[in-house]
Amino acid sequence: MSTTTAVAPLTTQDAETLVTAARTAAEAAGVTVSVTVLDAGGHLLAFRRDDRAVLISGETSTRKAYTALQLNAPTADLVDAVQPGGLFHTLPTALDRPLLFIAGGIPVHRDGRLIGAIGVGGGAPEQDHGFALTAVQALG
Repeated sequence: MSTTTAVAPLTTQDAETLVTAARTAAEAAGVTVSVTVLDAGGHLLAFRRDDRAVLISGETSTRKAYTALQLNAPTADLVDAVQPGGLFHTLPTALDRPLLFIAGGIPVHRDGRLIGAIGVGGGAPEQDHGFALTAVQALG
């Protein structure tokens, strides 16, 4: 008989921590961003879009979070894989929801298990990646 250890899921309090940390990092850099946090099942736990952000940034942050969750990898690490001839070149047409392969999506793990993802959109891709990474680190 094997035993498994339960891993605490991503909670709304965790999601709020992620959103606040990403927003704070972006504001410190003078950037207005949208932030989306999904649980392990791809359900929306938290979302923030500033009225000063470009409208599409909300969709962008959501797609980045979804991509990071589905592939369990930071979106910044997946760019080469979706180029022609890349490992995932045809992947976006194989799933029912569009993916987004630019930096800013980070999976969230607890005790080595995937429990959700964060997506940040609105800044340059490298900035969005940094804001999302800062948020995940703030969660601990």
